[in-house]
Amino acid sequence: MTTTFPAGSASAQHPAAASAHALTGKRRIAFASYVDENYLPGFLVLLRSLALSNPGVCEDFVVLYDDLRPASVARIRALHPRIVLRRVNAGHYDSYVKGDQDNYLVRKAYFILDVFRLREYDTVVTLDTDMVVLGDLGELLKLREGLAAVPQFFYGRHKLNSGLLVIQREYLTDAFCARLDATGRSGDYELDKHDQGILNAVLDGDFVRLDARYNFVKRRLSGDLPVPEDTAILHFTGRHKPWQGGEAGYSQAEERWRAYEMSDADFHAAYLALGGTLHHDLLVHYGTPHVKRTGDVESARKVAAAHIAAGEYQQAVDLLSAVRIPLDEAWPHEVLGHALMSVSRYEEARAQLLLATAAPNRAATAYARLAQISWVHGDNTEALRYATAGLSVDPTHRASRLWAQRAAAVPAQEQGSPDDQLAHVAFYMDRQGNAGDKLLPETVRLGFGADTTSRRWHSVHAHRLFDRAALERVNARRGLVIGGGGLFIPDTMPNGNSAWQWNVPDEHLRAVDVPIMVYAVGFNAFDGQSYRAERFNSSLRLLVEKSAFFGLRNHGSIEKVRALLPPRLRDKVRFQPCPTTVTRQLLPGWSDPAYREDTVLLNAAYDRAGLRFGHDYGHFLAEIAKAVRAIGAHTEVRCAAHSLDDERLAFDLRREHGVSLPVIPMYDFDNDAIRETYAKTRLVIGMRGHAGMIPFGVGTPIVSLISHPKMAYFLNDIERPEWGVSVHDRNLGAVLTEKAVAMLDRHAETVADVHDRQRLLWKVTETNAAELRALLGG
Repeated sequence: MTTTFPAGSASAQHPAAASAHALTGKRRIAFASYVDENYLPGFLVLLRSLALSNPGVCEDFVVLYDDLRPASVARIRALHPRIVLRRVNAGHYDSYVKGDQDNYLVRKAYFILDVFRLREYDTVVTLDTDMVVLGDLGELLKLREGLAAVPQFFYGRHKLNSGLLVIQREYLTDAFCARLDATGRSGDYELDKHDQGILNAVLDGDFVRLDARYNFVKRRLSGDLPVPEDTAILHFTGRHKPWQGGEAGYSQAEERWRAYEMSDADFHAAYLALGGTLHHDLLVHYGTPHVKRTGDVESARKVAAAHIAAGEYQQAVDLLSAVRIPLDEAWPHEVLGHALMSVSRYEEARAQLLLATAAPNRAATAYARLAQISWVHGDNTEALRYATAGLSVDPTHRASRLWAQRAAAVPAQEQGSPDDQLAHVAFYMDRQGNAGDKLLPETVRLGFGADTTSRRWHSVHAHRLFDRAALERVNARRGLVIGGGGLFIPDTMPNGNSAWQWNVPDEHLRAVDVPIMVYAVGFNAFDGQSYRAERFNSSLRLLVEKSAFFGLRNHGSIEKVRALLPPRLRDKVRFQPCPTTVTRQLLPGWSDPAYREDTVLLNAAYDRAGLRFGHDYGHFLAEIAKAVRAIGAHTEVRCAAHSLDDERLAFDLRREHGVSLPVIPMYDFDNDAIRETYAKTRLVIGMRGHAGMIPFGVGTPIVSLISHPKMAYFLNDIERPEWGVSVHDRNLGAVLTEKAVAMLDRHAETVADVHDRQRLLWKVTETNAAELRALLGG
């Protein structure tokens, strides 16, 4: 039986899940250049200089072209992992009035205008191929408004130099292209300035002024002057280009250009030698051939670590296994051990990690990983021994302390008979762990009845290896419930057995002979995050085949999972809301609060911050500061920290904007205190999924700060997408304030609406509960 929403509701006709970008509003940024065979040497230098001057930046690079040869394209692709080729419509510009119709260079000067025909990006930065990047371009990537360029003084007026443009989405439109075409065909512009002349005629001075250091023209260095130290982009304007021999009087400038005229081998080595944050895509793209060519162990370690950070564990194993690691090189052994344990090659991982313990600077981390392997295998004694060894090396080592606490914890004594129990696979959070994950297992159990204790339930930690003994314990119970978190995520506790959070080998999953019920699990991949497709897909298919009930917590997850399944299995996947969203209905003896504190709770999440914020964290923080001040004029705003890392919001607001917030350490609360805190406030503004679902479930209005698709999935399911705002929204502060103040002003009405939306989810939950009772025999 497939659960459906009432006819006529939004979810009754639920569309396929939208793209992650469309849901989160995360800005898509690209660089762009027009490149031909004559200017190819300049473009290759431009690409090298961009990578070496901005090693942590890797966005799409759109190459507009009309005559590039395959060999040239191959050279370009070798220098950048995210090249997007786009052939220009050269004939389109033949109708433009030009100063010299027969000069092929003049004709090609207009082709960069094709950049305004791009529609898949929110921000595009154009760079002429006679430029070299010498400094940080981070400020350009943070720009959110207008069309920005460096002004230059022409004929008594400031006009833009089109060598560098930062173009926002409002200019990437058919309407703006029509204005460019009309001006080009009329000839009503400075013909000798080509594309630049058209842009200046159309904009008429209406552009955002950038500092000259972002387009520092060569002519300012006449007389062989040195390049100013703060120059970010040096532009070799004029007829004489460095790759054509250059021009007398500019030797110091041309030396800066020639510093990036190097072989691929030298370029790869130069990038690998950089300090600071190196972008994963660049590090892998340059580091892989460098390691293959040189066998350099330190480079292999860096590239393997980048693979691990991106969840590419097998690639890390393959890379480090292909080089000879000296016995006394501890760090590469530790990274290889980390990669091996992440693909469940545990014995090999132990050997590598034990070698890493010989070096004091890597020993604590290596001991913590050894403790983790022992804990995964159920050996608490050995896990505690390793964790204690890690703390003896570094008493402040957080991971060693965590594993020591887990290993030393006294397991709860089960009181019930196996015949009366359900086994429950979940992520059982530590005492000071994420508040939402802490609450989830108990709430999942409430979906099956009021008794959530060990009399009725046998706990199976998802992250521990599901071995033969665990299988026998599960098969002795009435059934197996899997639920309590976004278990379909690849990197929280990686393993090679399933490639999702339950560490279950296929052979043991096949051998489960009691009913399997997947209950309100989420598909929690971030925008930009992926799974190891083959292993995950195989494990997922087997799980769906084996399940008597397979319920996911939102329709976005349903669409994602169905897309990975063969047609015969897709109808088994149905909707089961997260039980936290119907807490008022599930919790025995629940009563709505008689009063609410005059507060608004604000939550922000910092796990995987790069995936959440991209280049927009500074913008987010500034806009949140505006909102806190504005909302604070109505009621007190407090920071609700689900985890220790969430307190960063309060620290950053105070340091950067002078805004102070009291912090509520919800990671320290028990489940009743978490629910009570959310029930007694007037509004919750949350970025974590359960900073929305938990307050909603206890009847409190919410506004979601969307940095992950699951936030939008939930709001779509309750037919209230207007209760969310993207963290990337250009006017985030004003939009958030407007939504929050409206909810506070109409509080009783909004609470009633929350209750009404909850009834939709409760109806589905009740229907599913009846089916589950029948499955379990009452």
